[in-house]
Amino acid sequence: MAVSHMNPLVLPQAKYDELFRRITQLSLEYLTSIPDRPSFPNVSAAKLETWFSRELPEIGAGDAALDDLTHVIEGCRPNSPRFFGYVFGSGEPVAAAADLLTSVLNQNTTAWRSGPTAATLEHLVVGWLAESISCKGFSGSLTGGGSPANLMALAMAREARLPANEHGAKPGTVYASNEVHMSIPKAVALLGIGRDHLRLIPCDSEYRIRLDPLRAAIQADVAAGLTPIAIVGSAGTVSTGSIDPLDELARIARDYQAWFHIDGAYGALASIAQPEKFAGLNAADSISLDPHKWLYQPVDCGCLLYRDANAARHAFSHTGDYAKSLLEDPVEGFAFFEESMELSRRFRALKLWLSLRYHGLANFREAIRNDLENAQYLAELISGHEELELLAPVPLSAVCFRYVAGSAANATDAVNRTILQRIVRRGKVFLSNANLSGNFALRACFVNHRTTRADVAQVIDEVLAVGREIESGAES
Repeated sequence: MAVSHMNPLVLPQAKYDELFRRITQLSLEYLTSIPDRPSFPNVSAAKLETWFSRELPEIGAGDAALDDLTHVIEGCRPNSPRFFGYVFGSGEPVAAAADLLTSVLNQNTTAWRSGPTAATLEHLVVGWLAESISCKGFSGSLTGGGSPANLMALAMAREARLPANEHGAKPGTVYASNEVHMSIPKAVALLGIGRDHLRLIPCDSEYRIRLDPLRAAIQADVAAGLTPIAIVGSAGTVSTGSIDPLDELARIARDYQAWFHIDGAYGALASIAQPEKFAGLNAADSISLDPHKWLYQPVDCGCLLYRDANAARHAFSHTGDYAKSLLEDPVEGFAFFEESMELSRRFRALKLWLSLRYHGLANFREAIRNDLENAQYLAELISGHEELELLAPVPLSAVCFRYVAGSAANATDAVNRTILQRIVRRGKVFLSNANLSGNFALRACFVNHRTTRADVAQVIDEVLAVGREIESGAES
């Protein structure tokens, strides 16, 4: 008689109950503690090595393995209401709870047949996102973030304007402002277009692409026998949140039969609150969005929207016999991998679907407005202090400024670098930096549903306190 052996990875239900309760309790305690945590953890690389450096275990530790989760939490940068670095959302907890269920369900959202509910909900929330930014009728898919969305968009542009999938890339050009996100130069390199064929067009005083140099660059390339593949407009540049003149870019793209892609990973979802700033958004051929920025979703949750699903299929459809669907129903036969560069795909839609259903779009609109207002409030506070200088307009939620009191002009950058390093180390607020017209800038960006006016004011308090310390020669 054959002997039945239980797989050692299968635990008794009671153990699962205990494990999930413990992790849930840790999560809830963490959420409660967020407002009181420093904006950056008090850890070093050496301390983290001490906590976690272990040999690969041959024999499992069982329940004791969970004891180190407290160290995991202590070493993480918290979703503090005073975190203003980069462009990074604040992890809305309803969505986070849904993400646990996502992992338990373990669906492969590659096709309807491999994840029926997952595919259905992804189609639904992609449609919701398109409608929310006045692009109803666009289709698309959820991605790991803005970078893969931009890569996929430019792959579609290349295949639509200068096909390369079968015989390789041919000389063509892509146009964007010199403030464009770094994912665009990466994408043109990966696609074989080449960074030498990426034309970075100068910006105006508000860090928006200038149209006359753009037209001149395209005309020169056409005269040289090059094909314009795409124009990339920014709906929120990463440094200043500047919004390119999207309507005009769409017209230029049409004039030269170029694909028009909008990198809206940072800013496009702000059109939910301020649609008037985004005229021309619905004139794009493709748009990247990041719900894990301005819908506050836990990472990862990006999105690529496009006007024509056939263009996506033209770029990405290449199916082995083992993956071909035998289903005749157009819904049940649908495969995301025919419109995406991904095959295995996480069930990203569940958290976004639950979060939007739980709170409603109106609550997200108010949260985005709060971020926009917090940015204007910080700009007003900066303008009210002679020791501080605002370095750029604030069209969205990124505020670039510097400390100027007491420093010789040629020392201002060095002083502000030191201010930033000390502020991060002190852990009261977290700022990042930008380079604007050769000047080092302190940068605060608001995409945080937990931030209050008191948190905003603390930015000023910290910069002034640290700046004055440096000027006096004191150490913080």
